[in-house]
Amino acid sequence: MVRFMKLLTRDERPPGEEPVSDLVPELEVSRAKRVRVLLAAACAPLLFSFTAIAAVLAMVSFAADRSRFSATGALLAAGPGWLASWQVELDLGGHPLGVLPLLPTLVVGWLVARAAARAARRVGGRTPADAIPVVTVIAGAHALFGVLVALMAGGSPVDVNPLTAFCVPGLLAGLAAIAGVARVCGLPAAVRDRFDPVAVQGLRAGALGLAALIACGAVVFTAATALSWSTVDSLFEPGFGASFGLFVLSVAYLPNAVVAALSFSTGPGFSVGSLTVGMFGYQEGKLPGVPVLAGVPSHHAVWWPALLLLPALVGALVGWRIRAIDEDPMLRMRAVAVAGALVAFGCVILGTLAGGRLGDGPFDPVSVPVGVASVIAFCWIVVPGGFVAFFAGAHDAPEPPGEPEVEEDLVEPEEDEPAEEEIETEAGEPAEDVDETPAEDEPETEPEQDVAVTESTDGSGDETAPGDDR
Repeated sequence: MVRFMKLLTRDERPPGEEPVSDLVPELEVSRAKRVRVLLAAACAPLLFSFTAIAAVLAMVSFAADRSRFSATGALLAAGPGWLASWQVELDLGGHPLGVLPLLPTLVVGWLVARAAARAARRVGGRTPADAIPVVTVIAGAHALFGVLVALMAGGSPVDVNPLTAFCVPGLLAGLAAIAGVARVCGLPAAVRDRFDPVAVQGLRAGALGLAALIACGAVVFTAATALSWSTVDSLFEPGFGASFGLFVLSVAYLPNAVVAALSFSTGPGFSVGSLTVGMFGYQEGKLPGVPVLAGVPSHHAVWWPALLLLPALVGALVGWRIRAIDEDPMLRMRAVAVAGALVAFGCVILGTLAGGRLGDGPFDPVSVPVGVASVIAFCWIVVPGGFVAFFAGAHDAPEPPGEPEVEEDLVEPEEDEPAEEEIETEAGEPAEDVDETPAEDEPETEPEQDVAVTESTDGSGDETAPGDDR
């Protein structure tokens, strides 16, 4: 059988023309295919998001009562709507609109991340350098399209700053593309190689803590809305058209409401115009008639501080996650500090995106105190998290009190002889006599002394000695 297999696999080429290696090199992607893939990755999410926004606006316009549907008007409104999905502030007839829905931003960001990951795989991206052209093309395409929409909207009731329309979509699309190509091009491994392992563990724990705080905000918002369901029902009008528009608007602003609930559950709270809702303070004011705001309380309650248990549990969760990363408690505390810094930075980003200007009326502005919220979020992670990470982690066992002395005693006998010599020298004996006289000579001198003493004794005690007669 082996001979038969050798015959089947025998190389018939003459000697000297054998291949150097049996490994077949991977085929490189051609330049034309690379360009085609990159253009598709840049344009596909852009066109899809624009079409989806135009379709939603057309549905709302078609379902609205006492309105005339216009496909051209829906397409023209889709441009500013696309910019709003990328958090570009709009100017509606001289009134600023900066508090924009976050749900469309998350959707278009997910589309960009998915397209970037697919493009990186198709062009054979394996290293961080391979991610650069993918991210650059996607970010550049969104920036150029934003400028184009801003220029086309000139002269209409909706005004947009071209510089903002260029920078904001390009920046956000670039970040979404980086998130998409991160795993494909090995960006996490590159970050782990360049960063301290303790800092990497802290970043992971901080991401977990930020996600847990967002979950706490979602729980608080859901509970408040469920308890105010009668108010939610009363805000929807009987007609389907107006109710459908309010429903779409409320769903689009759900992430904004969750961020406001997060700020409330951690302590600082939020404000809508003159209305201020905080854990330890409340100021009355008017609210827009939108179902997503139906859960906002109308007065202060004494039991609100009990909700502070939620961020404390999140901090303890972060500390529990960090407790086993190292045996040194100080390294664990440093990881907790890194986690708290990441959570604070995330709260700043979320609070900035969730708020903004809302015209010039009584509901302007909608804001979250990002400075205070970030500091308090940092404390909620560091204080309970540091306590858990320090005391729940490993500690060096204390050494028994007698061990060091025993070890010293075992080593000291080697130095007994020099020590005794020093003691004898200090007593007054010359050091030379001590060194020259061996220990074995002492027993030899004792018999000589005994003999001398014996002889003198015998001579003195013998009365019949011949010398006595004389």
